[in-house]
Amino acid sequence: MAKRGPNCSLLHRFSLDLLLMTLVLLFCAPLMPAEGQYVPDDQQNQQPAAQKQQPNETAPAAGGPSGDTGVIAVPKKNPNEAPPPPPAPASPPFKNPEGAGNFTLHVNVPEVTLDVGVLLEKTHQFVPGLKPSNFRVFENGVEQKVVGFKRTEAPITALILMEYAQRGWWFRIQALDTAWEFAQQLRPQDYVAMVTFDMNTHIVSDFTQNKQQIQEGINILGNEVWMPAAFSETNIFDALNESLDRLSRIQGQKYLILIATGIDSMSKLTLDQILRRVKESRDTTIFTISTDGLFEAYTQGTGGLMGGMRDITYLQADNQMRTFSQMTGGMHFAPRFTGELPDDVRMINENIRSKYELVYRPTDTKLDGTWRKIRVELVDDEGRPLRMEDQKHKPLKYDVIARDGYRAIQQVE
Repeated sequence: MAKRGPNCSLLHRFSLDLLLMTLVLLFCAPLMPAEGQYVPDDQQNQQPAAQKQQPNETAPAAGGPSGDTGVIAVPKKNPNEAPPPPPAPASPPFKNPEGAGNFTLHVNVPEVTLDVGVLLEKTHQFVPGLKPSNFRVFENGVEQKVVGFKRTEAPITALILMEYAQRGWWFRIQALDTAWEFAQQLRPQDYVAMVTFDMNTHIVSDFTQNKQQIQEGINILGNEVWMPAAFSETNIFDALNESLDRLSRIQGQKYLILIATGIDSMSKLTLDQILRRVKESRDTTIFTISTDGLFEAYTQGTGGLMGGMRDITYLQADNQMRTFSQMTGGMHFAPRFTGELPDDVRMINENIRSKYELVYRPTDTKLDGTWRKIRVELVDDEGRPLRMEDQKHKPLKYDVIARDGYRAIQQVE
């Protein structure tokens, strides 16, 4: 085996000494912070002044903050501080049952709108200035709370239904004079239509705001008044039912001006059926004008069996016309002379245009399709019946004109 020389032993010993010296230097050297490492303020003050860096007061070329941002103080976390509460869980979205679509809930609160006219009995003038507290509304004998009240004077929507048959030329002249007077008092905003009837109905003019169109239709019928009409029969029940059907398609309050003798010949509907139909017309008020007044004035009291039967026929016809108007809150007129027509038609116009509109929610909320009877009373501030006087303190009689009832909506199952 070859022996190592002295140079090799010295080299080995020098390497060990160098390694030990390096380790000593590493353990004895001061710990210097690395660049960018946070140094507390107390340790910074312990550094020699020569080692502190002087701030660079030279502004940057492009403006903005300089390179020295200063000391950043980071708050220490308090060990006793409670952790923040967790956020509230989000409410789960509502989902409809499987197989069911989206549903919308509607709650219908029934309301009844009632037009009330208050007219002096003698002059038929409208009585203004009444307050909501002056009205009491009863439904089937139970007082109702009025939740809406206003006086209305608005344009009208009316249908003139006129008898035009071969009953006699004086009846046709009376009917045409009445229709002409009504057309004369129309206003530009009014919607009016005109229909005649004998056995069937005939449209003279559809709904229009041009009253000249109504007058032209009356003139055309006037030129034919001396010519024989097609039929002498008059089916007033069927014509009235058909007219109510036409008006039911129009929204809002409507008026039907019925100009006829009231005699029915051979309608498909009976009197009971047409009265039931009139009751169901919730938004239509019927005003009736009998055209047999002049004829009755000349023939009333004449002897013979035929005269007595004729008197009974026209008396029944007048009662039917009056019933149509009373059931819907309208008025009935039976003028005997042409000179009475302007005043009668003026009263109709005043009653139509000047109303008190009352709104109430029935205490009986059942949708059972039953007939609800309505009664309207006028009272003073102390709840006693309202009394009216003229300028000489004489009592004045008045009429409260309103429909006598309505039929409740029938719930559909």
